[in-house]
Amino acid sequence: MEELVSIIAKALVDHPDDVAVRTVEKDRLVVYELTVHPDDVGKVIGKQGRIAKSLRTVVTSAAVKMDKRVTVDIIS
Repeated sequence: MEELVSIIAKALVDHPDDVAVRTVEKDRLVVYELTVHPDDVGKVIGKQGRIAKSLRTVVTSAAVKMDKRVTVDIIS
């Protein structure tokens, strides 16, 4: 799942080498913390958060088999 977030984020940004994904697990919650270059934060979030919402939707859909709640946080 971490690789999925990384691949999607690298396709969106101008500085793909600065993309980093960290996994934080708590009980039944998995949080993927996405860090990108400061110039690319707006590209990952998108207008009115549409790209970020779409990214979260894809990750949540892919995580159905994990039987855990999954979310993506964009760290700026």
